[in-house]
Amino acid sequence: MGFASQSLLRPPVNASQQEVLDALMAPPPASTSGPRSSAARADIASAAGSTDPTRSLQARRLGATPPGRSPATAPGADALNLEIRVALLKLSSQPTLGGEGAWRVMSREGQVLRQGLKGAGSGADALLGTLAEVWIESEDGSPLRADGRAYAGRLRVLRAADGIQVVNHLPLESYISSVVGGEMPSGWRMEALRAQAVAARSYAMAHMARPASEHWHLGDTTRWQNYEGLSSVSGPTEQATRSTAGVILSFQGGIVESLYAATQQIVDEAHGHLGASMSQTGAQDLAQQGLKFSEILSHYYRGASLARLQLGAS
Repeated sequence: MGFASQSLLRPPVNASQQEVLDALMAPPPASTSGPRSSAARADIASAAGSTDPTRSLQARRLGATPPGRSPATAPGADALNLEIRVALLKLSSQPTLGGEGAWRVMSREGQVLRQGLKGAGSGADALLGTLAEVWIESEDGSPLRADGRAYAGRLRVLRAADGIQVVNHLPLESYISSVVGGEMPSGWRMEALRAQAVAARSYAMAHMARPASEHWHLGDTTRWQNYEGLSSVSGPTEQATRSTAGVILSFQGGIVESLYAATQQIVDEAHGHLGASMSQTGAQDLAQQGLKFSEILSHYYRGASLARLQLGAS
């Protein structure tokens, strides 16, 4: 494959920063090869709510980084703090909701409707009552629970035409840490986990740009990315996420919808007609050979470059 000859993921150090809506959401020029880019010109800020900080979000193309080191954030840049909305489609039709600690049920207007006891849960239908939606929040920062599974962030409970829908609102980086563990064994090589984190973040950002629903960006099943809540979070998945925080794949000015699958055979069969895609077992093999996560990504997403999303960069 000629890994040494690859100059991918090595854009010039002095490349100017670009605002995310212009640089990453713009439709890429027509191309017959390379990774699949998001063609959406959607405004992430409106997709994620009017208070989302992405209106001042910028993407900085990353220069070459020494082996074993994560690309550095520009001095004084604020940490990326985006919220993603994930539909919990694996839940039962009448899920039991509650919290590991004290929790409360809020109306859409922010009024406290009831307070829940530590470890106690209630049926979603009972929590909704006659309302179209309610929010469940932790009062002490402890995880919430849905059908016994722990989740970070908040839960929005909606009465939809086809039944009750529960949407998990949580920080993007918390979501990525869970997806890394849900998609890869946490005991795999760190460079493979880091490659998975970047691929999962890019995929998530592409779907934040063009959400699946007016209420949520993507679901928790393998139709999107396997999201298991806090049950798949571990020390290695958190490390892989922190060390690549805010880093995404970009191709010709668009966010790469970074597809991946367990093996190269599945990649070829399922994604061959869609463009570049990563084999997860292949990523582990390359990591065992000593390749860094940027080299693994350049092998699978040819022509892509790394960019870091951050606030207030100059």
